[in-house]
Amino acid sequence: MKPEMGNKLTWGGWGAVAGAAAAMIIGFNWGGWTTGGTSLAASEAAVLKTQAAICVAQFSKAPKYQERLKELKATNTWERAGVIEKAGWDRMPGEEKAGSYVGRACAEGLEGLMEK
Repeated sequence: MKPEMGNKLTWGGWGAVAGAAAAMIIGFNWGGWTTGGTSLAASEAAVLKTQAAICVAQFSKAPKYQERLKELKATNTWERAGVIEKAGWDRMPGEEKAGSYVGRACAEGLEGLMEK
């Protein structure tokens, strides 16, 4: 192999490496690419937000809504999730057991209704 050809291959290889690195930097920062862990966390957060909205709807559709809302407001903030879990509003339709953080997210969603 001629020395010029080896030199071109070396610079071509470094150019390919630099181009790949630039493509990854641009893709992850501005192109919307995500890793599997980031996607999983985002989907779990979306599911929790949806389940909390269902919990708030179940709470507000049950009888004596205003009275229960006043009782929940009188309860300490850190105990509200337990009250919601005990009553079963955090369970999704068709499920026997609620998700792990649904009660807390539901209590946070109901705080907005308590302020009105």
